[in-house]
Amino acid sequence: MSGALRIGSRGSKLALIQSAWVRAELMRLHPDLRVEIDVIQTKGDKLLDAPLAKLGDKGLFTKELETAMLDGRTDLAVHSAKDMPTEVPEGLVIVAFTAREDVRDVFVGGASCSLSSLDELPRGATVGTSSLRRRSQLLALRPDLDIVDIRGNVQTRLRKLEEQGMAGTILAAAGLARLEQPELAAFAFAFHQMLPAVGQGSLAIEARAGDARVAGLVTPLIHERTALAVRAERSLMHALEGGCQVPIAGFARVTETPDRQGVDRLVLRAFVGSVDGTKAVRGELEGPAQAPEGLGMALADDLLAQGADRILAEVRGAA
Repeated sequence: MSGALRIGSRGSKLALIQSAWVRAELMRLHPDLRVEIDVIQTKGDKLLDAPLAKLGDKGLFTKELETAMLDGRTDLAVHSAKDMPTEVPEGLVIVAFTAREDVRDVFVGGASCSLSSLDELPRGATVGTSSLRRRSQLLALRPDLDIVDIRGNVQTRLRKLEEQGMAGTILAAAGLARLEQPELAAFAFAFHQMLPAVGQGSLAIEARAGDARVAGLVTPLIHERTALAVRAERSLMHALEGGCQVPIAGFARVTETPDRQGVDRLVLRAFVGSVDGTKAVRGELEGPAQAPEGLGMALADDLLAQGADRILAEVRGAA
């Protein structure tokens, strides 16, 4: 298939690696296709000194990429799925969720870090993270820890760890894998300790609604099981009126074996907590994999019945 395709990408090393992977896959699938990457800075990339929770999260890492598509400057955008707001602007649509990398969060320590579990962190140790989701779950496990805001790429965060004498920070295993630096992880958190962000580990490819050419080119990159899981997670987040800067976590997976009727099953787990980790509600629900949005809404209702609405109201009131 001939013709050029323009990908909008953030300019960070990780974002460019992700966009380059999509570019390479599209060119492999369509040898006659020319694919270009346009680097576009987002608000979240420009304001690195402010805590994410203070910036607001409506399109913090996506708005400028979406504007470029709506203006016709680019044809698609590659996002980390966890950065995608649950509401996509009119005229755009997510055309693919790619296969997930490791969805877990990992602890990354300083140069001399030799920890193998959270229990080995000294009492009162300082840990850097700008994520309220991570802060909440971490303090629920270790209320003695001192949590401070830290932002920037992996190299910047590692430098800040040393400069500020922090014990470590928390990153997504998927990001380290794509950067080919998995060895930086001292240990991974189990799901009962820390659930990941909604969509974590997958890439979301966004394009103009009704652009059949782009949708057709991208279709082979869709990973069906991941798409079902992320749709359930995003439905949960949407029902809770959450965003990437509220302490909500969700992780879904398609079970290994179907039920007796041969229908695939989807299991969704979720967490909502206060910023200081003193309040939390958790839930888990299983349902047919082909109805992921219904599963997400049902689990959201369960969490709200447990008090998630009061917790989130307190978080928003303090923002």
